[in-house]
Amino acid sequence: MTLPDLTPDCTRCDALCCSLLAFDEGEMFAFDKPAGQGCRHLCGTRCTVHDRLAEEGMHGCVRFDCQGAGQRLMQGLFAGQSWRDGPQVAERIASAFRDVRAVHAALDLLVLAGRLPLSAPAEADRRRLLSSLSADPADEAALAALATRAPEAHRFLRSLAGEVARGGAGR
Repeated sequence: MTLPDLTPDCTRCDALCCSLLAFDEGEMFAFDKPAGQGCRHLCGTRCTVHDRLAEEGMHGCVRFDCQGAGQRLMQGLFAGQSWRDGPQVAERIASAFRDVRAVHAALDLLVLAGRLPLSAPAEADRRRLLSSLSADPADEAALAALATRAPEAHRFLRSLAGEVARGGAGR
C-alpha cells in the first residue's frame, strides 16, 4: 500500500483553495469571497501576500491545510486543466476537490491513529481502511466512490475511544 502524499505542495496545485472555497469577512478573513471566484490576492496560481497573510487579516489562509488534495487533483485527474477553463470544468474540479479533501482528511487521521496503542484487530481495521482509502482513482466517478468510504473511517476512529481507554488491551 502506498499512501498519497498528505503534505500540501502549492507549487503543484492550481490555487484551488484560493479560488474554489468561499470565506466570510471576520476574525479569520479580511473580506468576503464567494466560492468559485479567485481571491483578490491571487495572481496566476500564486498569492501576492503569502508572506504576510496574517498581517493582511487572512488567518484562515494561514491555518488552511488541504492535506495534499490540491496537487493530487491537479497532477492527476485534472492534469493540464484549470478551474479557469470554464464553469463546467471549475464545477467538476470543485466537486473532486471536496471528495479528495474528505479522503485525505480521513487518511491523515488514520495515520495519526497508528500512534495509538491499538489492539491487533483494531490495527488490522486501521490498515484495511488506509489501504481502501489510498486507492488511486482512475476518474471522477471512482474518486466520488472512494470518498463515500471516508465516513467508515470516521466511524472507526470514533470507536477507538474505548480501545485507547483500555490501552490497546488484547494487543
